[in-house]
Amino acid sequence: MSVAEYDEHESKFLRKAKENPFVPAGMAGFCAIVGYGLYRLKSRGNTKMSVHLIHMRVAAQGFVVGAMTLGVICSMYRDYVLKPAAEQKALKSEQ
Repeated sequence: MSVAEYDEHESKFLRKAKENPFVPAGMAGFCAIVGYGLYRLKSRGNTKMSVHLIHMRVAAQGFVVGAMTLGVICSMYRDYVLKPAAEQKALKSEQ
């Protein structure tokens, strides 16, 4: 991978993160939950390993789905509430 391709991919990620800031938050939350789950792996008590891993996976996926849902709601709010209000305000100022 050349330096130009690396810069192109990095800028694409930053652009996408600015458009929908909940995606990096979801990724960070996923990593944090998995890290915490792995840290707690030693002190899981008499819980089976498979049950512990399933609970960790469900928590991480739930966090990501919640972040994606909040991102969609935020995007819809911007597109269907804020943008039409700004357009109506611009039309009134033209008249």
